[in-house]
Amino acid sequence: MSGHSKWSTIKRKKGALDAKRSALFGKLARLIEVTARTGSDPSMNFTLKLAIQKAKAANMPNINIEKAIKKGSGAGKNDSQFEEITYEGLGPGNIAVIIQALTDNKNRTVAEIRNIFTKNGGNFGTSVSWQFEHRGVLQVEKSQKSEEQELAIIDSGALDFQDVGDIVEIHTNPKELDAIKTKLEEMGFKVTDISLDLVPKNKVVINDPVKAKKVLTFLDLIEEHDDVSNVYSNLDVPDEILNQLQ
Repeated sequence: MSGHSKWSTIKRKKGALDAKRSALFGKLARLIEVTARTGSDPSMNFTLKLAIQKAKAANMPNINIEKAIKKGSGAGKNDSQFEEITYEGLGPGNIAVIIQALTDNKNRTVAEIRNIFTKNGGNFGTSVSWQFEHRGVLQVEKSQKSEEQELAIIDSGALDFQDVGDIVEIHTNPKELDAIKTKLEEMGFKVTDISLDLVPKNKVVINDPVKAKKVLTFLDLIEEHDDVSNVYSNLDVPDEILNQLQ
């Protein structure tokens, strides 16, 4: 289980997402703008389709979504100026971290991200991408009939799945993500999130509550940066430790 994924779920339950809705909408708009550059029709542009689904799941108004698509595709008054940048490094606890950012000022963003690493005992710029692999990721609401749900997930063609709080996180081959989502929905399961992610090949388990809190705080600081769109790490914090940090 991903320690940070579970931690994020706990934070959402406490309403942290609602408190930062405006900042979230800004990040989602950037993501839509950038993905719309390669095509404004979501039926022909899968990455744009995923970005729109993520925005709708966060209750982003349709008018904001349409505005971002127009801006990204060049149909709006002002073309999108954002660039996609990827950073790598080792965080506290020697965890591998990959950061995807959308920025209109690369010098500012890299300086601020490096500063977060430095202040928290990390090593910015260390190559860690070899520790991850590309996967499609689905989040599905847990069914009361857990055995039937597990069999359905296996039959769908998924590569792997794991229990993450109130949801089941499913990993797929990236090319099969949309097809498996359709299969699961046809079986009656509610898909709450869909994305193309980087999944760690091996986890770094942290059992000490103090160290775990330090690492999770570091990841939160990265994730909350205005220019950051995605954060991936190989952190694994056991449930009993996470429960102590609530």
